[in-house]
Amino acid sequence: MKKEDAIENLTVQLKTIDNFTSVFFSPDFHQWKIDTEIAIKRIFGNNNEYLIYFKEINFTATYAREGGYNNRTNGICPDGLQKSRAILQSMIKEIQDHWEEKNTNQPTIPDLNKIELLCNRFDLVARQLKTRHGSRNTIAINDEYDVQDLFHALLTLYFDDIRDEEWTPSYAGGASRVDFLLKQEQTVIELKKTREKLTNKEIRDQLIVDITCYKSHPDCKNLICFVYDPERRIKNPRGLENDLSKTTDGMIVQAM
Repeated sequence: MKKEDAIENLTVQLKTIDNFTSVFFSPDFHQWKIDTEIAIKRIFGNNNEYLIYFKEINFTATYAREGGYNNRTNGICPDGLQKSRAILQSMIKEIQDHWEEKNTNQPTIPDLNKIELLCNRFDLVARQLKTRHGSRNTIAINDEYDVQDLFHALLTLYFDDIRDEEWTPSYAGGASRVDFLLKQEQTVIELKKTREKLTNKEIRDQLIVDITCYKSHPDCKNLICFVYDPERRIKNPRGLENDLSKTTDGMIVQAM
């Protein structure tokens, strides 16, 4: 998204806050809240601190109508509106002060959504491949190379320029290879598959090193870390995703 478009979208949501002077909830307020969350996701990604802060805002306040305790009603909390105003202003200021025009080359949300779709449906595809007519030979997903082969095939559904196992610039005396680089989308995809001795802590440690290495890659503005865990060896997958998904030195990291 272009810098000016991002600022315009957030400014519209900021100005709309002034419409909610009534203490009572309305369909317009609910629509504003949904639209604001969508705008934040489109501008800063699905996992970002601004979205977390906004979702944590309590917009509900209890007011006593005439007649006592049993006649109370829920309304919009003025403090919640002020907090949302502050968050929107902070986002606009960050874009104005820190965004460079090169951010216009970031992949569009539909591009990132396609990769997320492949990650979410990968296990279903892998399991379906096991069922073939006449018990014919098929690909078995036994290790990371198998994951890479199948994921590469799926990427061709949506992307043309897919570069596999490209080297990153040297880091800490050595270099690392990315699994896939989508050069036009400036997105790197790193794949992991759990196994008996590669579970939660080891996966986390490896990805932390990868994230540090990939920051030096000139074409990596987005890093997608997909962990394939068919045996459910990771006890808290959402926790791992939340810990790793962040923006670091201008690179957006999403763990899936």
